[in-house]
Amino acid sequence: MVNSDYYDGKICLVTGANSGIGYAISEELLKRGAIVYMLGRNPKKVEEAAEQLSVYKDKINTIITDVTSQEQVEKAIKDTAKEAGSLDFLFNNAGIGGTLQFETATLEDWKNIFDVNVWSVIYGVNTAVPIMLKQGSGHIINTSSIAGLVPFPFQALYSLTKFGVTGMTECLKYEYADKNLHFSTICPSNIATPIFKKSIDGTVHDQIKIPDDAYPADKAAELILDRVSEHKGIIVVPEDQLIDLWHEYASEDPEADKLLLQMAAQRRDAYEKGGSYY
Repeated sequence: MVNSDYYDGKICLVTGANSGIGYAISEELLKRGAIVYMLGRNPKKVEEAAEQLSVYKDKINTIITDVTSQEQVEKAIKDTAKEAGSLDFLFNNAGIGGTLQFETATLEDWKNIFDVNVWSVIYGVNTAVPIMLKQGSGHIINTSSIAGLVPFPFQALYSLTKFGVTGMTECLKYEYADKNLHFSTICPSNIATPIFKKSIDGTVHDQIKIPDDAYPADKAAELILDRVSEHKGIIVVPEDQLIDLWHEYASEDPEADKLLLQMAAQRRDAYEKGGSYY
């Protein structure tokens, strides 16, 4: 059951908060009465994001942090908890995409995607858990992907990082269940965010379009926060057909194999003809 007061007056830190899902979650948290610390790497973009939410200015704080730096992530989290008096929610949301042919991936690509998608989450969890244990409560929400549940073709690098995030978060959910620490994993599919336009090295490709069927980020944030308030472990966004696909794959349903093979052919064809997988 959705807990409408779950975020009211609570201290929430959101990484990757200046755009996409992170921005949408920050805005929805503010609507629900939370005090939000918006964390991002680019000072200009973080400030612009905060200005767009200026109606909530008394409840917004900004932190400039490179999530690939252990020192910076630790400082941001510890400083937030010290300044605010607690850390009720940590949304490890920062991440980069990675849809490419395996044979074209370089070791530098592997390092870049691991630094952002895996190590930043580890830094955050490693710092937040002792704080939350000491205060006797807390909820950590890590952003994975539907590609962290289903192995989509042309996403070997991305899927490996996201399966790791899903697995770790699920383990911790059970490990700390008796300590009043809660863990949730967000597993979004195509959400209308700029992630589609960025390559692993951070290059922005404006010619690449966001998929037409992408789910609105604000609707995704509403669903995510509703499910987090219910202490749901794995949160698939959107829920309908994606949950069916996940269950089909997990049960080794031939229909899932058929769909994934079709997707592989479609993505290869799209890339060879237009330079984009979508």
